[in-house]
Amino acid sequence: MQASFALRGRNPDVLTCIANLSNDEVFTPPELANRMLEDLAESWAADHSGADIWADGNVTFLDPCTKSGVFLREITRRLTLGLASEFPDIQERVDHILTKQVFGIGITKLTSLLARRSVYCSKHANSEHSIAASFSNDAGNIWFERTEHAWGETKCEFCGAPKVILDRDEGRENYAYAFIHTDNIKARVAELFGGNMQFDVIIGNPPYQMKGGAGGSSDSSIYHLFVEQAKKLEPKYLSMVIPSRWLAGGRGLDEFRKEMLNSGQLRRLSDYRDSGDAFPGVQIKGGVCYFLWDASHNGGCDITQVSGGVEGLQKNRQLGEFDVLVRDERAVAILRKVLAKNEPSMVELVSGDTPFGIATNFSEWSEKDGAGRIALHLISRGKRSTGFIEREKIRKNMGEIDVWKVLVPEAYGAGENFPHQILGKEIVAAPPSACTQSYLVVSPFISERDAKSFTSYYRTRFFRFLVSLRKITQHALRSTYSWVPQQSWDETWTDEMLYEKYDISEQEIAFINSMIRPMGQADE
Repeated sequence: MQASFALRGRNPDVLTCIANLSNDEVFTPPELANRMLEDLAESWAADHSGADIWADGNVTFLDPCTKSGVFLREITRRLTLGLASEFPDIQERVDHILTKQVFGIGITKLTSLLARRSVYCSKHANSEHSIAASFSNDAGNIWFERTEHAWGETKCEFCGAPKVILDRDEGRENYAYAFIHTDNIKARVAELFGGNMQFDVIIGNPPYQMKGGAGGSSDSSIYHLFVEQAKKLEPKYLSMVIPSRWLAGGRGLDEFRKEMLNSGQLRRLSDYRDSGDAFPGVQIKGGVCYFLWDASHNGGCDITQVSGGVEGLQKNRQLGEFDVLVRDERAVAILRKVLAKNEPSMVELVSGDTPFGIATNFSEWSEKDGAGRIALHLISRGKRSTGFIEREKIRKNMGEIDVWKVLVPEAYGAGENFPHQILGKEIVAAPPSACTQSYLVVSPFISERDAKSFTSYYRTRFFRFLVSLRKITQHALRSTYSWVPQQSWDETWTDEMLYEKYDISEQEIAFINSMIRPMGQADE
């Protein structure tokens, strides 16, 4: 039965069949891993007079966050073919590869066993079933031992893990990833694998977030910590899969983004706007990407945009022109025209998060108006509502209570397909009024007429297109409005007026229309 099943071409790669641990620890599909390895091999050949990286028995590889072992397995497979002439004996060849060239660090006990099974064909590297014959220990070159967090008063000093959640006994996984829990990674690697290890290639797919790391129910990004730590090992090439949100946002990622975009060492970037194109069945807001960082490169970056299975190549992009990466180069020319006018930015009129200090889950409001109460705009049971609150309960931005303002949703998500609405429906709020954290405040406006003039601008495709260049997840915080110029608030704005003002060409208008859909009065 097994033979006939295989002969029918239906015997799948087991690593395409396993379920992900979570959206933060996503198993890399073999197809994606192999794309990354192809990019690596092409760059290696270009830098080494056409040499084949898989035919070099001296090149060393490290996956510092191995889960399924797919990178190490595929590297081993390629080396086994490439080194056939140098090591004619298959056992000698495999032993050389597994003991001298391929190394990994497991992120959990479970994944370390899975990785060893993928690479050595046995969860014990020295067992009779292992394809390696020279290891004297169970782990081989795929290391894992429980690592403890470095607890401060409330958080881990290395990864920001909250003590109240992850200070666990040895019977439970604590998610203290060894690779980022040290301030001397070179010494740590020497402890793990012996000697003065130098890796030519570091490649992997790190965990993305730390649960509760940003306080409360908010998670914190940790994937950049793996990238930064890997660079300290001074590899020739570094390639990792990470969420695309680093391109334009992410709490605590400003310095990481600045260094990545301005170093000149990013050689290739493949950007999947819809994470499902890279990880079937997995949705990661803002998409995912993988990059190839080259220590010797100093120049532009080739960017491949992948959307719906269609790929578009942008050659030799200069990444440091702006403080965030504009994902599509067709938008750059439009943005330059807008910024060239040096007009005041809308960001000057947009509030920060939680404009009146009232959280989304605030419950001390009434459905009835009364003396001393003001209108409170909020989301209740998933729907927009207006309640009432005593004025004295507001202790932040009190001066905004008694002005005309426009409330704009702090978050809006409607999938990853285009054309997209980008922003949710606005609310013109008459004084006196306030809102919860669900909204940002655009103000002040002298009159209702002025506020409605702004709403006509807000609803244009032009306005929302400029926001989209900085809005990479569902959240539309104050900074996403940085590239939107202010206008005069004495007329009803249309796209046609704005296209003429900023000299937007017919081809550029068609591009904007392909990205941003019209916004009608009924849209939320």
